[in-house]
Amino acid sequence: MVTWSTTRRRRTGRSSALFRGGAVVFDTIAERQGRPVPAGTGHRHPLLRRWVIALAVVYVVALALIAFWPVPVDRNIDGPLLHLINWLHQHGAPGWFRYSTVEFGANIVLFIPVGVFIVVLAGARRWWWAILVGFAASCTIELCQLLFLSSRFATLNDVIANTSGAVVGALLGLVLLILAEIARPRTHAADV
Repeated sequence: MVTWSTTRRRRTGRSSALFRGGAVVFDTIAERQGRPVPAGTGHRHPLLRRWVIALAVVYVVALALIAFWPVPVDRNIDGPLLHLINWLHQHGAPGWFRYSTVEFGANIVLFIPVGVFIVVLAGARRWWWAILVGFAASCTIELCQLLFLSSRFATLNDVIANTSGAVVGALLGLVLLILAEIARPRTHAADV
């Protein structure tokens, strides 16, 4: 038997989980949240939202400085970092662990906040916005570096790493929303 909700189409019954596929996790988060927030009351977690907005502003400024600095930001540390990598190789680090590996990992870490911020601000149902924003921001940064910053290097690897970081951040954002929802005090109909 199939029934339809007035707010969204939804199949119910034994095959419900199979029908919804990967969306089960996100529907579960949405269902866990319970009643919608009444109009005019704002975000479900206002304190979390304020903190995320404040941190996002600081992050965007820092990201802009890193991305659009006229010279590579790792210029002064690449020598000591290469020495450290060589030392690690002498002490058993695998051959695939090179400077490019560290740089790729740093780009992933750099974009994790993008995913977290977007998911927390837009909500669990819009988790995929984090991936789009991460990809678009990374493409914009790389294009600006290519066109306007002659001493910077625009690479596809940076776009891949940055987008991967946004994906990781989106997952962390979902976990943060779940934890915030669990910690949120419940009001019951009898209490209202």
